Amino acid sequence: MSQNELTDSLHTLTASDIVRTIHAGKATCEDVARACLARIEEREPEVQAWQYLNPDQVIAAARSLDARGSDGPLYGVPFGIKDIIDTCDMPTEYGSPIYQGHQPASDAACVALSRQAGGLLMGKTVTTEFANVYPGKTRHPLDPSRTPGGSSSGSGAAVGDFMVPLAIGTQTTASTIRPASFNGIFGYRPTYGDLCCAGVKEAAGSLDTIGLLARSVEDIALYRDVLLHATPTPLPLIHGTVLRIGFCPTHLWSRLEPSTAELLEGAADQLGKAGASLEEVTLSSEFNDVIEVHRAISSYEFARNFTYEIVNHWDQISLPLREGRIATGLKTDIKAYTEARRAAEADRRTLDTIMSSYDVLLTASAAGEAPKGLTSTGDASFCALWTTMHVPSISIPVFTGPNGLPVGVQLIGKRGEDRALLATAQWVVEQFQ
Repeated sequence: MSQNELTDSLHTLTASDIVRTIHAGKATCEDVARACLARIEEREPEVQAWQYLNPDQVIAAARSLDARGSDGPLYGVPFGIKDIIDTCDMPTEYGSPIYQGHQPASDAACVALSRQAGGLLMGKTVTTEFANVYPGKTRHPLDPSRTPGGSSSGSGAAVGDFMVPLAIGTQTTASTIRPASFNGIFGYRPTYGDLCCAGVKEAAGSLDTIGLLARSVEDIALYRDVLLHATPTPLPLIHGTVLRIGFCPTHLWSRLEPSTAELLEGAADQLGKAGASLEEVTLSSEFNDVIEVHRAISSYEFARNFTYEIVNHWDQISLPLREGRIATGLKTDIKAYTEARRAAEADRRTLDTIMSSYDVLLTASAAGEAPKGLTSTGDASFCALWTTMHVPSISIPVFTGPNGLPVGVQLIGKRGEDRALLATAQWVVEQFQ
């Protein structure tokens, strides 16, 4: 590849490849930043992934990195931050007119850790209102008549459309996994509590996590290490080990688009032929209630976390949020909330027992391709169960649906065994290449 060809393609590189390219002296941090900014300038009018973007600020930061010299595992890597996450030098508006122009005094932990590792913050990506249901302005990169998913809408679209190689979202229900599936990228939700949420606007603290969006499993693993403030370590290669994969349709199977059901069944067959040990896993009937358990917990906590906004800015909260999450939360009392939390923990223990027989579970990331329309971000049910269980999960972009749009496969790991999940995900990706 010539130098001109490399420069023109810098925005398409993964984070890991950007670091290697800069370390090899083939590009500067400013070169990479300008390539990404050029892509954003070309595509942003249609995709609208960014809530805040200041090109002059980005170039100044890139030049500062170049002057500093190679330092950190994310050196020179552009990344986007969901606009419910605080930044000291950029507004954070939480997807709400209530906070228009709001400027935090400090960076959230995930932003500070990213910058400490040499990452280049490009800007703030669009979120739904308070990371809930009311959509922002972002469109699907491949079809602007469709949703990019949510609530990490801008993060998913920006990575999927090659504007940045990495972005941080969050997940309280399906807000990382679903956009990853719709946009044809990797989306990772960690074991609950692993990644620090300091400086992230809380929706429901019993469920909230940081979410990572990237274009390779290698990048997910790298970014996870950075946010753990750990020395980045390559994932172990899976050789000579028979992976135990449980194919888990769940009770939601009938809600899948028929084409997606066929793709998932085909994926299970293909992995079995590749040498994995495949079994179908049927969850017991108690898991049928987890969606309602999730709704009770998340709504109760959300309604109380946003008491200030409810009391002082009611008319600036969208009608769908007022009549949905907030109304449900205000009607849920402490008894129902406590019972829901107890039920969730009991189900987690049951799932731990089930998972002891498998390395991962294979299931759906979403109902299918990104649906048409911009008033909804899609069905969140296929993630709500696993989010409530506090298990790590990753959506892998391996399929294309009947309309030519991406469809992801979701792998579920054991609580606290995220690296094993990512190593398995890498093996699964290789079977579909």
